Amino acid sequence: QVQLVESGGGLVQPGGSLRLSCAASGSIFSIDAMAWYRQAPGKQRDVVATVAGGGSTNYADSVKGRFTISRDNAKNTVYLQMNSLKPEDTAVYYCNDLIRRRSDTAAISYWGQGTQVTVSS
Repeated sequence: QVQLVESGGGLVQPGGSLRLSCAASGSIFSIDAMAWYRQAPGKQRDVVATVAGGGSTNYADSVKGRFTISRDNAKNTVYLQMNSLKPEDTAVYYCNDLIRRRSDTAAISYWGQGTQVTVSS
């Protein structure tokens, strides 16, 4: 069984910073891509940032220059450093990993439980 546990959300004032973490545990052989998504009330879930197994990254236009995604392969953990936060960044943030167990022939998508980020004065 594989589990993703997120932490680091909360309430922050505009212009502030937060760092989200997502740790994967269980019968993990390898982790391919890792990503962060977010979903605001009444809206669809959208990708925020991705980091490939080789370390290359991609960002949504709305967060470029403000957010940084990184991964620690030894800890099976992905991070999202969020700076210069805006009210429109308010959403539930979800991590998503493509994980292979030793018995898998292909990577499987796993989701975290979500963590609330609220940007408000």
